[in-house]
Amino acid sequence: MSIAVAERALRKAMRDRSFERVYHFVGDDDFLKESTVRELIDAVVDPATRDFNLVVVRGDEASAEALDTALSTPPMFAERRMVVVRDAQGLRKDARAVLDRYLRHPASDLVVLLVDPAGEKAATLGGDAVVIDFPPLSSERVPAWIAHYAQSVHGVRIEEDAARLLHEAVGTELASLATELDKLASYAHGGVVDAAAVRAVVGVRSGETIADLLDAVADRDAARATALVPVVLSQPKTSAVTIIMALATQMAAVAWGRAARDRGVPAAGIQSGFYTLLKEGRAFPGRAWKDAVAAWARATARWSAPQLEQALGDLLAADVAAKESRVSSEEQLVTSLVLSLCASTGRRAA
Repeated sequence: MSIAVAERALRKAMRDRSFERVYHFVGDDDFLKESTVRELIDAVVDPATRDFNLVVVRGDEASAEALDTALSTPPMFAERRMVVVRDAQGLRKDARAVLDRYLRHPASDLVVLLVDPAGEKAATLGGDAVVIDFPPLSSERVPAWIAHYAQSVHGVRIEEDAARLLHEAVGTELASLATELDKLASYAHGGVVDAAAVRAVVGVRSGETIADLLDAVADRDAARATALVPVVLSQPKTSAVTIIMALATQMAAVAWGRAARDRGVPAAGIQSGFYTLLKEGRAFPGRAWKDAVAAWARATARWSAPQLEQALGDLLAADVAAKESRVSSEEQLVTSLVLSLCASTGRRAA
């Protein structure tokens, strides 16, 4: 079952209150995973009887006897019970045997949820567990998540340009986006969150985002790029490393596009290739996919292959310097980098 199909099936189950007997949550996005755990618990277990009908255990702490009791106890004053096993791969041998035996014949009045942490190899389970993966959201999906979180958690609507501005300022880390959305919802007092609210609360203005810095470098506009460096660095979750990564993503994509152009690939084929690169990679392009692809396509015609090769070399050197703390300040490092990149016309002409 694909990720999207599994997610839709789970959402439908929570709406209809018609659940599978065993779910297995895996993947690297712990924020999205944990929020879905809470949603599923709320959907399965009546708050009035939660003390009787919800058991949460950790795999490395659960004894075989305790797990067997949790899995065999019938619901009290409710239609069903729920057992959540965190870090299922950490179960000791005897407890794992109890779980395996249960999974072969799961009860109809019990929902079992197994949750594996990010970065760990998912436990291999028998039975008919429904596996739902939570990979990090792609940049393309983040604006929709922003709108969903604002509406479902706070009951407020966020305008499209405000969501885009927030995404550009904060990036793709859902925990950080949720923190800013919590503040924005409070600021809006139940009203609509617009771009003005984002500017006031998050401290970022249109024309001063990381996307604008990327555009300035792509245009080799040194004055604009250097003026934006301190502004962008002052924004939430932004550092020299995140800027260098976004620039590296951009210039690597433009280098690919330039090579495709030199091979005679038409513009439509190059843009299609950019979308494929974004889908296959996990790097944050600093903006919505559509905007990134448009910017890369424009830059492909402006940069030569030798210029791009030198630019990637400059980026690698800056990345090493940032991680080894060989410069006096992040602003100095990024400013020197964008000046080097923007000087490409004179010293790297093909």
